[in-house]
Amino acid sequence: MKLLITGGAGFIGSAVVRQAIAAGHSVVNVDKLTYAGCLENLTSVSNAPEYVFEQVDICDRDALDRVFETHSPDVVMHLAAESHVDRSIDGPGAFIETNVTGTYTLLEAARAFWMTASQPASFRFHHISTDEVYGTLGATGQFTEATPYAPNSPYSASKAASDHLVRAWGETYGLPIVVTNCSNNYGPYHFPEKLIPVVILNALAGKPIPIYGDGSNVRDWLYVEDHADALLTVAQKGALGRTYNIGGENEVSNLDLVHKICAILDGKRPAANPYASLITYVTDRPGHDLRYAIDPTRIRTELGWRPSVTVDQGLELTVQWYLDNEDWWRTLQDRQGVGQRLGVTA
Repeated sequence: MKLLITGGAGFIGSAVVRQAIAAGHSVVNVDKLTYAGCLENLTSVSNAPEYVFEQVDICDRDALDRVFETHSPDVVMHLAAESHVDRSIDGPGAFIETNVTGTYTLLEAARAFWMTASQPASFRFHHISTDEVYGTLGATGQFTEATPYAPNSPYSASKAASDHLVRAWGETYGLPIVVTNCSNNYGPYHFPEKLIPVVILNALAGKPIPIYGDGSNVRDWLYVEDHADALLTVAQKGALGRTYNIGGENEVSNLDLVHKICAILDGKRPAANPYASLITYVTDRPGHDLRYAIDPTRIRTELGWRPSVTVDQGLELTVQWYLDNEDWWRTLQDRQGVGQRLGVTA
């Protein structure tokens, strides 16, 4: 396939790019390179003949038209998004602009290309979204593809809006679309403002490890390389017009997750005191969803996919990667907002 991947310099997008190139696909990486974009994530494939980088804002219709005309992709994999909930609380406008207006602009550019190319049967628009659009669960239950949308943060609301736009372009214009909603990702190249990198890097620096509220919030953790594999599976085999929920089958509370990371660090790089002694409870995030959990039955039964990495295995790999790649994360710690508590007040 020739893939046009938006946000390919980001955390999940770069994992998809690396796996796609390794699998023999051609990739056009479209990325604006905002604060979270990092071309160093793609050093291993940057010189591959199957790889092209286009620094383009998905809100720039003229630039998108040029990219489609130049590269004629078979599949669009749309990952470009503002994604940090705390940042969305402080500045929701950027999330509306990128996640809603950007998705609309990309859909229109893709539709124009698809129509000009006489609606090739091989073309599809794969929109990558989040389980946060479903809102929050109580102590039991799981999200399915039929769960009603109930987003609770500006971020999840903007992603819900983008999901609805993609569905509407499929229903109204016949654009061949597929949507995936994933659980929380983690792994190598995770931008250092997100929970797991914050825990690792604060622990290594001897700084307080912040726990929002009482740490009882539960997430289903999905190793990023597993997610990339699932996305490429859906891009090739997913039924048009279908939504697939992608989960890690690894539910863990935030507090238990932090304790797991601290225990791994205690073994790999012992300090004078156990790293768990750095745990500090801080003011909770406004509107903090209690629990996310995904029922992965559809993707498992229809496409034969399920995660290969448990949360314990994935955390071990992730901690070791951060220990081995200090040069990568050191350069990112000076970027705007990194290391600061954002989204404290609504």
